[in-house]
Amino acid sequence: MKYCASVYRHIRRATRPVTVGDPARGGVIIGGDHPVVKQSMITCDTMDTAACVRETLALVEAGCQLVRITAPTVKDAANLEHIARELRRRGCPVPLVADIHFKPEAALEAARWVEKVRVNPGNYADSKKFVVKEYTDAQYAAELARLEERFTPLVLRCKELGRALRIGTNHGSLSDRILNRSGDTPQGMVESALEFARICRKHDFHHLVFSMKASNPKVMIQSYRLLAARLAELGPDWNYPLHLGVTEAGEGEDGRIKSAIGIGSLLVEGLGDTIRVSLTEDSPHEIPVCEDLIRLTPRLANHQPVPELPLPFDPFNFQRRPTPIIELAPGVPCGAEEPVRVVVTRATFERVAPRLRPRDDVRPEAVYEDLPVLELDPREEISPAAIPRDTHLVTVKDGLDLPAIAAFRLLAARLNQLGRRNPILLKDSLPLDDPPLPPNLALLQASVVLGALLADGIGDAVLVRGEHDPERSLRLAYNILQAAGVRSFKTDYVACPSCGRTLFNLQTVTARIKARTRHLKGVKIAIMGCIVNGPGEMADAHFGYVGGAPGKVNLYVGKTPVKFNIPEAEAVDRLVDLIKEHGRWVEPEPMAETASANS
Repeated sequence: MKYCASVYRHIRRATRPVTVGDPARGGVIIGGDHPVVKQSMITCDTMDTAACVRETLALVEAGCQLVRITAPTVKDAANLEHIARELRRRGCPVPLVADIHFKPEAALEAARWVEKVRVNPGNYADSKKFVVKEYTDAQYAAELARLEERFTPLVLRCKELGRALRIGTNHGSLSDRILNRSGDTPQGMVESALEFARICRKHDFHHLVFSMKASNPKVMIQSYRLLAARLAELGPDWNYPLHLGVTEAGEGEDGRIKSAIGIGSLLVEGLGDTIRVSLTEDSPHEIPVCEDLIRLTPRLANHQPVPELPLPFDPFNFQRRPTPIIELAPGVPCGAEEPVRVVVTRATFERVAPRLRPRDDVRPEAVYEDLPVLELDPREEISPAAIPRDTHLVTVKDGLDLPAIAAFRLLAARLNQLGRRNPILLKDSLPLDDPPLPPNLALLQASVVLGALLADGIGDAVLVRGEHDPERSLRLAYNILQAAGVRSFKTDYVACPSCGRTLFNLQTVTARIKARTRHLKGVKIAIMGCIVNGPGEMADAHFGYVGGAPGKVNLYVGKTPVKFNIPEAEAVDRLVDLIKEHGRWVEPEPMAETASANS
């Protein structure tokens, strides 16, 4: 299956344009040859009209072009009328999107007042219980008939009123029907979306946008690629636009890195027509990250002709490229199943080495200038004599007029042609940036380039050079490896952004949990404001902290709830107790929380 025109050269996926509102009066067009649309979501109670208006205006002031508002009940959906009316009275024409999960009746009401409705297929017509059940073909057909009965009224209303519809699949909330037939997989996510799309098409409704969100960037990338490939197989009129996002990305540097890996790598491949960066921060902070990713795409995508070699990776299933083990430095094995290693320049090493402590996890593992690395130009055929054996570390030559993602994919393909399995050293940039990029762009550039290649399974060591501050560049390399899911050196957090469904202050609670647990290497903790995506997104987390009711928290082990209705004031302590009960707790070392390199 082919999901994009080329993995070596940027050609934007051709899609039909989908209008949201009236473009002549402030609406937007998603897809076609129109620029990528920036969107976000407000976080307040939908019944608080004044707060909703205030937060929407703040987002628009930051550059947001499409604003989403949750509508968990029919009452909330009805209040969208007042929110929309007040915004228009104040001269704000930005289209609104209603976010719907469990209530089809709320979707029908919301469609009366907003320009677009988002439905989550796993929640819209299903009561998810994670029940293991074998569906016969007849039972499965009956489930689809029930789905069609529940969903068709919304399709007809959107068609009648000229509304757009986003079919927004989430990895964390697939229906039991899908889980039992396809599993908690990208294939299941795609099939979940197509079930709903087939109903839309049955009624000649095509005002559709798809999304395939996951908190794991690799799963997210695979899911969008698989969807694009399936749509291409189904025919040219299945050319619906894509909304890109990594859900529950978290906050700060980690949230930006995860989002950049998922969103940026797909934009470089020509996929994506609208994006949302989901941060556990105030929503206006998301928009500059969207703008930076859009601005970086032409720089990181290759636009010049290069050899179209066979694909050097499986785009739909992660598998690390097989290599032999070599020694980067004394006691530092690299390749095969060894951790992806962190290489630094000599200048960086000399700056950070004096501050290293014996037990620090964030440390240089090799110095670039000391490595016997072969530097190659992958645009040209490589002679077997140029690479004497598989145990040579190889990389792309500096100074090439070729973006790094395309260059390293070509290098992997050239090695495959020769039957060579040499370990590869990845670089975030080939020509050094002059002048240096500001830190926000350097972080995103390194995340997109290295993250995209690591998600392909390419790379055995990484070198970050775009970030010129030595300590930041070292920390950034490790954080990218963690976010890409190829190496764990610290606690991993899955934290959703706030919205009107959130039952506690996510930013405050996330900070409290991190303060208590950030020293737990290899432990993954999910912090979820409500149950909408909770159990599913926590499937690969060790522990979960989930809003169950106002002021009450439920605690999970994996996706299994084990403690219920804990008062919020004591919930963090109870989470720590739960971690201790399951043998994953260690006492923090002195000064561990304040070690800047491990922050």
